[in-house]
This record gives sequence, structure tokens and C-alpha cells, in this order.
Amino acid sequence: MWQEWTADDAAGWVAAPASGDDKYSRGVLGVVTGSQEFPGAAVLGVEAAHRTGIGMVRYIGPRSVRQAVLARRPETVGVAGRVQAWLVGSGIDQSRRSFVLLGDLGHALAAQVPVVLDAGALDLVGTHTAPTVITPHAGELAALLTAREMPTTVDEVRAAPGEWAERAAAELGVAVLLKGAVTYVCDPDGDRYTVTAPTHWLATAGSGDVLGGILGALVATHHVQLAADAEALTALAATASWVHGEAARRASAEVGGGPVTALDIAVAVPAVIGALLAR
Repeated sequence: MWQEWTADDAAGWVAAPASGDDKYSRGVLGVVTGSQEFPGAAVLGVEAAHRTGIGMVRYIGPRSVRQAVLARRPETVGVAGRVQAWLVGSGIDQSRRSFVLLGDLGHALAAQVPVVLDAGALDLVGTHTAPTVITPHAGELAALLTAREMPTTVDEVRAAPGEWAERAAAELGVAVLLKGAVTYVCDPDGDRYTVTAPTHWLATAGSGDVLGGILGALVATHHVQLAADAEALTALAATASWVHGEAARRASAEVGGGPVTALDIAVAVPAVIGALLAR
């Protein structure tokens, strides 16, 4: 049975910093996202991660993209160093990954800390042993499974998203967050959650990049718990999806129920976290 993830569930996976916390204990997220073609993916993901409540974000990527990230979020650290989780792949074209980028991705995956794999890094699933969650949409999941000798089509995934998410989790040995109007989150151990979008304005360019940033931040801030219980990754993925949807709902409500952009969604995230903390 699939369990609908609620605000009460999500509230159990957010926490405010305590008096003894510093930027490292609050979590450090490493980010390898964006490209010259899609720099906004990095900007949006980093923005969302900061706004979810994290100690530090380290961005590793092309210089031009790093400049765009720092222009929006100057508190971002642009050099490699200690991290507790990685977000990789958003805004990257698999067919155009440079030697340097492949090195950065390989370094992230070899670090043995939890990883969020998105978009242009989905094909790297299974090349490392760290706790992993993948965040495909239907088209990406169909392509990934077909490449792994599980032929399927986008239409088939859309017709039975829960079934295909479960099959992917079992086949790949990772947690799966299959994005859609109803998001399906599951893992090989049988945890199965759904998150229903409270507004369809979420279907906008860059929205998935924001989700990646939210999830990456939550994973990094829970690095201590994940070291003892890797299955917590699935609950964090469901929480990220719920926060993402609620942020879109709040952003739309502020403009009378009208359309929102991905950046609007990211900007609304702190209020969602604050409301969860107050429950």
C-alpha cells in the first residue's frame, strides 16, 4: 500500500538549529549541477538549498555558472571541501559532459556520503555504493530503465507510475522519487509514499531543480541520522516533495492563485519550513 505523505509526516523531518550547532553540524551540501547551456539549474538548486535551512552549500562547477550562483547567493562556497551530502546532475546534458565534469561527478560519487542524483547524472546510478536517491520524471525513468535492459516507454511509466517506481527501486537498489502531479517515493525495502501536488502551477521550468535543492539540503542536515539509518533517505525524499508542493501553493496564493516561477517556489520555502517547525 502507498501512504500519502502529510504535513504531520514532513514535520518530523525538519529541525531548527540548536545553540551548540555550527555551519558544519547543520549540514554541508556539495553541488555539481548546471552547465553553460543551463546555468539556471545551478542557481535555482543552490537557492532552494540555502532557503531550506542548511549550514553551507559548496558549489563545484563551471566558472561561468559559479559566477551566476555567487551573484545570486554570495554565501555559497565555490571551492571543494568537506561535505555531508551531494546533489548532482541538474542542468547537465549527459551527452556533453566534459572530462573535468566527469572527474567532479566521480569525486562526488566516491565520497561515500548520501547522494541525490538528478537529470544528467541519472545514468551514473549503480557506479557507487553510497545511499542514493534518484529524482527522475517519467521520461527520464523510461530512458534509464530501457538502458538497463528493462525496456519501457514514457506512456507506460505514466500509466502505472507507482509500479515502475517500485521496479526501478528494486532493480537499481536505490530510493526513487518519481516526479509528477502525484509524486511516488519508494525504496527497495518496501517503503512507499505518495505526495499529491497542491497546485499544478508546479509544472514550470526549473521546478525540478528547486526540488533537488530542497532534497539535497534535507539530506545534508540529517547526515548523522543517515549514517545510522540509510532508509531515512526515503522519508526525506517524501518530505522534500511535500515542502516543494506547499511552497508552490503558498507562492501562488500570494498572487491570488496565479502562476509562479521556480524562483518564486524557492523563495517561499522558508515559510513552509517555519510552519512545519511550529506544528
